[in-house]
Order: sequence, then structure tokens, then C-alpha cells
Amino acid sequence: MIVGPRLRRLLLALHLSCSVGWIGSICAYLALAFAVPATDDPAVVRASWIGMEVVGWYAIVPLALGSLATGVLMGAVTKWGLLRHYWVVISLVGTVVLTTVLIMHMPDVTAQTQRARTAGEGELLVMGSDILHAVVGLVLLIGIMMLNIYKPRGLTRYGWRKDRAARAAVRPGSTLSGA
Repeated sequence: MIVGPRLRRLLLALHLSCSVGWIGSICAYLALAFAVPATDDPAVVRASWIGMEVVGWYAIVPLALGSLATGVLMGAVTKWGLLRHYWVVISLVGTVVLTTVLIMHMPDVTAQTQRARTAGEGELLVMGSDILHAVVGLVLLIGIMMLNIYKPRGLTRYGWRKDRAARAAVRPGSTLSGA
């Protein structure tokens, strides 16, 4: 099912808002994560971990889910489809994996935040940070974004069959076998 241009633009705006918001919220998370090893102030460490938890649960996770949902909807109702083009399949799989890893990782962030809330000053100053996880996620998201901007050619086998069937339906007397 292909939707009209107004609905397509609305879906695209929602998808881009969620996707770019996801990237932006990871940047905010990273700023807090970098503050942990960069300070000698236990209050900053505690506040940074609390901030990472809040940004994670209330910005990153909802935006990741929104990006995934709107991406699936866009694929389902536009000419690109969900399984017709390799770039869409790669983008979908990447988004599902990143969202899953994020949701599985957030309880660890919550546990570290609870530790930071009750830790003494000495323990706070030796707490690690969550930089690597956020940097890897950010790099992969930017890769998915670039894939969606450049849309490299290449139909999947399913897309090739659908394309061939559509062309055959337009030409009277043609068959799918090419005979």
C-alpha cells in the first residue's frame, strides 16, 4: 500500500524527528558520561550518573522505539517496502539490534545510578563511566543514517521478484518466466 504525499511527508517528519532526536540524546548522554572521568568532584559524578539514567530512560529509549516504529511504518506504506531493498533491510536490522541492546543495557545504567546515589566520596571518584557503549551506539546510528540518506542500489531477491512481477503486470501478454 502506497500512501499519499501528505501522509508520507508526515511519517517522514516523525521518523526523522525520532531518529535525529535519538542521536542528539546520545550526545547529551555522552556529555554526562565524559564528565565522570574528567572530574574530581564526587557531586558531579553522582549527578552525571543520575543524568545518564534520566536521559537514557526518558529520551533515548522512547526515541529509539519511535524511530523503529516509524521506520517500520514508513517501510510498510511507501514504495521502499521493508524487504525490497538491501539498504532498508540493513537499516531495519541495525535499528532493531541497537534498540534491543539499548533496552538490555539500561538496567545496568540504573544499577550504576543506584550505586552512585549511595556511594561515599571515595567510591564515587573511582566509578567508571559508560563512554564506550554510547560511542559505539552513536557511530552505528550515524552509519544507519548515512545508509538512509544515500540509499545504495540493490534489490533483495524478494524485491527483484516484486519488481519483475510489477513490470510484467504492466506489459500485456508478458509472463513472469520471461518466455
